[in-house]
Amino acid sequence: MAKKVVATLKTGSGKNFTKVIKMVKSEKTGAYAFKSEIVPNDQIKDFFAKK
Repeated sequence: MAKKVVATLKTGSGKNFTKVIKMVKSEKTGAYAFKSEIVPNDQIKDFFAKK
């Protein structure tokens, strides 16, 4: 199933989206965690700007 999703994102309207990964520091423990989302290309800067 994963192959079908990847193939779908590479064709058609899937090229308008990007998977972004941001490292976020936990306020409780101080450990780092990774937050990943698939966002439209025009909203990438907004994703990294918000906390």
